[in-house]
Amino acid sequence: MKTQNMPKISALLITYNEILHIKEVLENLSFADEIIVVDSFSTDGTVEAIKDFPQVQLFQNPFVDFTSQRTFALTKASFDWILFIDADERLPAAAIAEIQAEIQKPNAHDAYWMRRKIYFKGRRLRFGGRMTDKIHRLFQKGKARYKPGRLVHEKLEVNGSTGLLKNALNHYPYQSFAHYEAKRIHYAKLKARELKAQGKKPNAVWYFLKAVYKFVRHYFLKLGIFDGLSGLVLAYLTAKYVYMRYVYFKQLG
Repeated sequence: MKTQNMPKISALLITYNEILHIKEVLENLSFADEIIVVDSFSTDGTVEAIKDFPQVQLFQNPFVDFTSQRTFALTKASFDWILFIDADERLPAAAIAEIQAEIQKPNAHDAYWMRRKIYFKGRRLRFGGRMTDKIHRLFQKGKARYKPGRLVHEKLEVNGSTGLLKNALNHYPYQSFAHYEAKRIHYAKLKARELKAQGKKPNAVWYFLKAVYKFVRHYFLKLGIFDGLSGLVLAYLTAKYVYMRYVYFKQLG
């Protein structure tokens, strides 16, 4: 429930081919004072679907990397409180109420972590490290920025205090194993570019051992084995993603 003096919220999204999620996430964000979508020239009907929401401000910007795209979106926000959501995330009613209550506090933090409950094939993934997943989603624009140089797995740098909201987001990141693998390949290519820019050197043995460790960590140490077939395949694909960084890194010369 909004009050007259409640600080205003800018809800931001970056999108590319999100027709599966876009209508539902925009409806979910209807409580925000403005909704801004930065789309990187979707071809699946996402843009047309966004235009069915006249209150949404749509910008199109070529995708270079996640950090620069998010930073571009921030420049379009009118209000100081930013809620940055991905198209495959949903805010339960309790999380929305908590956000609205938190930003009204005189001692509100400058940024907030949110936990994420991850779902795949209609079932929540509870192991493999996913039960501790959390991410910055709510913050004051003047107190935070996305760390330059991070092309993927972007990191928010906060100049101030950070809190943790009690209520979690629901996250639906994978439509299938093939979709998960495609996303990871995209991330691996970006990570390879990032590593090259940092002056790192590709090393096949190091990346192979790192991939093996990643599988063991997610499947055994983080108990991904208890997520059944999904836990096994996702642990394998996560390990493959780590090794593919080397492959793409090597191709860059």
